[in-house]
Amino acid sequence: MRLIGMLDSPYVRRVAISMKLMGIAFTNEQISLFRNFDEFRAINPVVKAPTLVTDDGAVLMDSGLILEYLERLAGPQRSLMPAAAPEHVEALRVIGLQLAAYEKSVQIIYEHNHRPPEKWHQPWLDRVQGQLLAAYGELEKAMARHSGWFGGDRVMQADVTVAVGWRFMQHEVPEIVTPKAFPKLAAHSARAEALPAFIETGF
Repeated sequence: MRLIGMLDSPYVRRVAISMKLMGIAFTNEQISLFRNFDEFRAINPVVKAPTLVTDDGAVLMDSGLILEYLERLAGPQRSLMPAAAPEHVEALRVIGLQLAAYEKSVQIIYEHNHRPPEKWHQPWLDRVQGQLLAAYGELEKAMARHSGWFGGDRVMQADVTVAVGWRFMQHEVPEIVTPKAFPKLAAHSARAEALPAFIETGF
């Protein structure tokens, strides 16, 4: 299988790390949406990262849908999602919070990087930043209820998504999402980033 996209995208990186944890073989083609638009479009006309090209040649996009497909391939023994309903719902809640944070941080980054400062709409930026911090406030509370990983005794999808998100925030918006404000999430990410699957999938 071919995973298309740059590892500095949290959406791409969460899929890549998940595939390694599931033991699913793949190659990562780091093709940029911006610098290699035409090359990416030749693989996926929509030009959306991550894109997964399956062994059968199907082109899948959206990290959540790709992971749904990979979960089916991995089977119960290698799944990164809890099987029991209450734990599954909690994992979905945590993942949803972190994905919301991904989205809000990317909106801030795009506003700063692709619009001149005189065009910035500060009330909108303030609103988005508030949403980002609200998501992290809820995630910090969720982490406080766990003594280890979100999934218990091993890394699960909630752990991957949250740890990847923290690394992305520290790279892109460190002045907004700070270790001082969210110490438990900072410690969780540091623990995850020391694992081989994370180290091998750095950026």
